[in-house]
Amino acid sequence: MSDKPITVLLADDHMVVRTGYRRLLEQSGHIEVVAEAENGEVACRLYQEHIPDVVVMDLSMPGIGGLEAARRILSREPSACILIFSLHDNVLLAERALQAGILGYITKASSPEVLIQAVVTVAQHRKFLGPDIAQSVALRNMDEEDSSLSNLSPREMEIFLLVVEGKSGAEIASTLHLTNKTVSNYLHQVKQKLNVHTSAELVHVAIQNGLIMA
Repeated sequence: MSDKPITVLLADDHMVVRTGYRRLLEQSGHIEVVAEAENGEVACRLYQEHIPDVVVMDLSMPGIGGLEAARRILSREPSACILIFSLHDNVLLAERALQAGILGYITKASSPEVLIQAVVTVAQHRKFLGPDIAQSVALRNMDEEDSSLSNLSPREMEIFLLVVEGKSGAEIASTLHLTNKTVSNYLHQVKQKLNVHTSAELVHVAIQNGLIMA
């Protein structure tokens, strides 16, 4: 391995969490956290300032979430190496992340060794899935019954997740920098694809697929 440390931008809205993972990563001896972000907007700005080797990004943050922040970073720098590090262990979110160009996805239940291995792997522009997520992907690929959520585009999935988190159409438009009409059109498409008519039914779909707790 090169003597040059792997530089990391750590994005998580909880300072205590960032501090803990910063210490963990830097104790490896070959990883240096060069910047920390408390939300997606700050992560996008700090990426441009530091151009780190790897972005370790939480999914659920105030403002734009991790998926949207990653999408914006990748739209400016397609070769950016991004690792999602999230509480969500749902395979659909992992698949959406990979489809968006994100290289890695692990859960916060992962061991310290897995986190370090993931950062090293992603820094080499290689894909990495945590063991629990990789097993879920394998099992889902064996299942003939595919969730209707698989039919959603990355943008539709982003809006679906914001709706089930309780965000209004106006809040979603502001967060994603879209017009209210565009959000309304996306939401209509989401409901059509999921064969539902109300936001309450969308929440039920999210619960059924393990994206949120009842």
